[in-house]
Amino acid sequence: MALTCSDICKFLFAIIFPPLGVLLERGCTTDLLINIALTILGFIPGVIHAFYIILKY
Repeated sequence: MALTCSDICKFLFAIIFPPLGVLLERGCTTDLLINIALTILGFIPGVIHAFYIILKY
């Protein structure tokens, strides 16, 4: 799977604020709500989930 320039930007946003990376990739869906919850529970789980979503879609 090739990464595009927009994916790299999404990764940077996911490191700074994980829900933003998910929002840019999937929009306002259940994935965003899951990521917000994970980010509130701990920053690292939110980042891991954001990376997973960006790489999956």
